[in-house]
Amino acid sequence: MRPVLTLLRQASHLPVALACTALFALMVMTFSDVVLRSAANAPIEAATEITRILMAIIVFSVMPQLSAQGGHIAVDLTDPLFARWRLARGRDALVNLAAGLMLVWPVRQVWVLAERARGYGDVTEYLGIPQFYIGWFIAVFAGLTAAVLIALGLLHLLAPRLLRPA
Repeated sequence: MRPVLTLLRQASHLPVALACTALFALMVMTFSDVVLRSAANAPIEAATEITRILMAIIVFSVMPQLSAQGGHIAVDLTDPLFARWRLARGRDALVNLAAGLMLVWPVRQVWVLAERARGYGDVTEYLGIPQFYIGWFIAVFAGLTAAVLIALGLLHLLAPRLLRPA
């Protein structure tokens, strides 16, 4: 089981690299837009459209790894109580399972909306990019996040020793 977890940890670097590349592209595009707008009075027409697409890539591509690492914002007011009563593992399992299961519905809805956009032939305003690609991307990475959260919840319940750093 450890080799599988090691492989998954290594594979998780690819979406992070994608997010980093998208962030760099967003910075270059924003800088160029400001310079062109100020110096030549010629803004990049599709800047808003590109920003929306790149933000979707940045946010959703890192969600599975962020969830796997437990990097979400957390309020730890009750942590001492759970630790004292030795319920932290059960709490973590329940929270991960619930979050993963709750993500299934938005994944399904985004997929339905993406398919609807594909059926209608919806494209972005300036660049003419089919909108369903973005919807598919969001649905796939939100689905991966749901799978990661469910797997983490099950690991907390069934094999907590695998969650310790190697």
